[in-house]
Amino acid sequence: MNANSTPPGADLPEHPDFLWRNPEPKKSYDVVIIGGGGHGLATAHYLAKNHGITDVAVLEKGWLAGGNMARNTTLIRSNYLWDESAAIYEHALKLWEGLEDELGYPILFSQRGVLNLAHTEQDVRDSVRRVEANKLNGIDAEWLSPDEVKQVCPIVNVSDDIRYPVQGATYQPRAGIAKHDYVAWGFARSADEAGIDLIQDCEVTGFTVDGDRVTGVRTSRGDIACGTVALCSSGHTSVLLDELGVRAPLQSHPLQALVSELLEPVHPTIVMSNAVHVYVSQAHKGELVMGAGVDSYNGYGQRGAFHIIERQMAAAVELFPVFARAHLLRSWAGIVDVTPDASPIVGRTPFENVYVNSGWGTGGFKVTPGLGWCYAHTIAHGEPHPHVAPFSLDRFTTGALVDEHGAAAVAH
Repeated sequence: MNANSTPPGADLPEHPDFLWRNPEPKKSYDVVIIGGGGHGLATAHYLAKNHGITDVAVLEKGWLAGGNMARNTTLIRSNYLWDESAAIYEHALKLWEGLEDELGYPILFSQRGVLNLAHTEQDVRDSVRRVEANKLNGIDAEWLSPDEVKQVCPIVNVSDDIRYPVQGATYQPRAGIAKHDYVAWGFARSADEAGIDLIQDCEVTGFTVDGDRVTGVRTSRGDIACGTVALCSSGHTSVLLDELGVRAPLQSHPLQALVSELLEPVHPTIVMSNAVHVYVSQAHKGELVMGAGVDSYNGYGQRGAFHIIERQMAAAVELFPVFARAHLLRSWAGIVDVTPDASPIVGRTPFENVYVNSGWGTGGFKVTPGLGWCYAHTIAHGEPHPHVAPFSLDRFTTGALVDEHGAAAVAH
């Protein structure tokens, strides 16, 4: 793939009053990225920054970062069990640690740590195993007793007189949260300044195919010819793959979250529990941000069932009695795509010039810069970056699965 010979952004007008242009789509591009969320924008940024590829369009059917990027709970961690998962998430966490300087834009990255609570003997065994695996992979991890949990987060209920007493927790001090909108805007601004076109209100409705190559995409704003297509459309990836006749083991589910009214700072870290199934952090403005697992049914609607909210609120009050009088402010849902082994699909497809990035389930936000880096490398070189090579589509026929189901505590 040839890089654009013009210095990035050299022929673009200055636009100090807005973060990016709103251009009309050109007739053709070297690379078309489908999906203008965090992954698509990060991929565009690293195509330009690391590989000098700027003849790129990011197509978004709605508004930039208005899908899952706007509907997540902003948690960032890398304490996954398996080597393959730990490698990509730790790569992402290291990028998070320098991302604000890299983008020249505030992202409010706050490394406040994450506690994964253990409530049963099996929880304890699994958690200690994961701590040791993390240490072997150079990832910061500790096992804490209930008293030490209380020291890290004084408002957690560690009493023996509850349904699922806390028997300890894993702790990753470098984990944290970031402001999701700011992250997207920082990547978008950087990509735009490099000359990449960010095209909103542009839904992909089909493809033009010549043998084992895709020659263009059909959109609501006209046909666009392309040299390479990179799918980054999260929960709707299976819809696009169906248009190409490619079967992938993906199921889409709603994933709900909610926030409370604004409160004074009371929650110093992130707490996650698989047994009562809730995770809670406190955002920069003061609202409590809470989530749980996916709704069990399949669908593309950005909404979920009430009983999920009811259960996660009950779980939060059990762990944090101090929250009993907090009021729910709003709730929302994203659409997550899940694979049989709870690990992503990244890499080549049966089409020579089409790449897929999907199946991140509930972990998509935390991997944003790492995935963008590795996906851009894969697109630029035509071969998977080592960090995403284990997540190829063909592992579902070879049997080389990366089974993260239940291995990394609660599903986020």
